[in-house]
Amino acid sequence: MQVVDLQEDQDFQRLNVELLSISPDSLEDWREAGREMGIENFDGVVSDAGNRVATKYDVMQWAVGGEPGHTFVLVDESGEVTWLQDYGAIENGGIMYVAPEEIVRLVAPHVSEARAAE
Repeated sequence: MQVVDLQEDQDFQRLNVELLSISPDSLEDWREAGREMGIENFDGVVSDAGNRVATKYDVMQWAVGGEPGHTFVLVDESGEVTWLQDYGAIENGGIMYVAPEEIVRLVAPHVSEARAAE
């Protein structure tokens, strides 16, 4: 599972960013599905009923059947989007799993730039 792999990836952990997995699914649905997959840690799982957060960050543009896609958003401390990449939409490849190494490769420069500006 994407979230678990990122939580456990040492290179991702070294980025020192907070990982949130946001979905319109209820927390109980998350827990039930997670238990079936053997997942116990649900830190960073957020239920976004009504897709309010997804809409705020403009990721609903890639919604498939009213569901947000597989989108990664890096938000700085002031709430500004510093990097965004959608993978789940058909026009973006329809990918539902991105290797942690790929996320680290793409996010690291943005994290470094933000820290240098502090």
